[in-house]
Amino acid sequence: MPRQSRIDTEGALHHIIARGIERRKIFNDDQDRYDFIDNLGLILEQTKTQCYAWSLIPNHFNLLLKTGQVPIAAVMRRLLTGHAIRYNRRHKRHGHLFQNRYKSILCQEDSYLLELVRYIHLNPLRAKLVSNIEQLAHYPFSGHGTIIGKNEHHWQSSHEVLGYFGKQLESSRRKYEEFVAEGRAEGKRDDLIGGGLIRSTGGWTAVKELRQSQTHIKSDERILGDGEFVSEILSQAEESYKRRAALKAQGMDVTFIAKRVAVVLDLSEDDVWREGKYREVVRARSLLCYWAVRELGESMSSLARRLNVSTVTVSKSVNRGSEITKSEGFELIAV
Repeated sequence: MPRQSRIDTEGALHHIIARGIERRKIFNDDQDRYDFIDNLGLILEQTKTQCYAWSLIPNHFNLLLKTGQVPIAAVMRRLLTGHAIRYNRRHKRHGHLFQNRYKSILCQEDSYLLELVRYIHLNPLRAKLVSNIEQLAHYPFSGHGTIIGKNEHHWQSSHEVLGYFGKQLESSRRKYEEFVAEGRAEGKRDDLIGGGLIRSTGGWTAVKELRQSQTHIKSDERILGDGEFVSEILSQAEESYKRRAALKAQGMDVTFIAKRVAVVLDLSEDDVWREGKYREVVRARSLLCYWAVRELGESMSSLARRLNVSTVTVSKSVNRGSEITKSEGFELIAV
């Protein structure tokens, strides 16, 4: 069976799980872990991706991310590739480090954000990397300590999480700690990491009740949410897919987009492709990258090769392009 495409959109919440190949270690020592954290923070800042929770286990890691102006797939490609290169170089090994495909579950934010934050931050306790909730507060390789003020990672969206527990910092931290502690007895939560139908209905009890009443709902293993949310996300994904297919069927490609950028900014096509840091060139490339990535689904690595720049530069250009289109009202297709 062919694997299903990833579902993503700006502002989408994703629970991401990446494991070592054959469940082998992806972190051998603290240096591996600190290198990963530094790279994660850099990528999140450059792509304006929010991170609500994270935890590192020797053979896998969990992240709770909200898509910014760069697709999650591009964020993860940079994160996994960068870590694999550094890990292999440090430990003098070759070959794949991660399983072929990380798991990415698009989540209904209102219903699941806090549950996922707690679940992810309790991972080190479940894995017996720490012995109790007090040790977890000081564990440096999860986002829990950052939220309660024991560690500092400015790229982590700690205040957004604490906002669910009140407006006063100390009070909200205390309530958050109590909330996390209450989840210690839950153990592994398959409803948060597996089976689309079970996740989308609230567990096996709900599934049985629906079957008994002969009720049918939308379900998808890539999505964590209720039936209405699943239907809406699938509808949006289908609409996006159809739009990209329609644009490509009309002959739209990166070259076409470059011509459109030239018209919108009143430049020559040569100016759009020109290298340099001149203001008009930066604006042109930013629009080109944003429309190519967001409208056509072009990969940032292929754009980087075509523009003779780094993937990081393309990522920054996508961010700028998004801001330009919003502030100046530019449209790829003229109405």
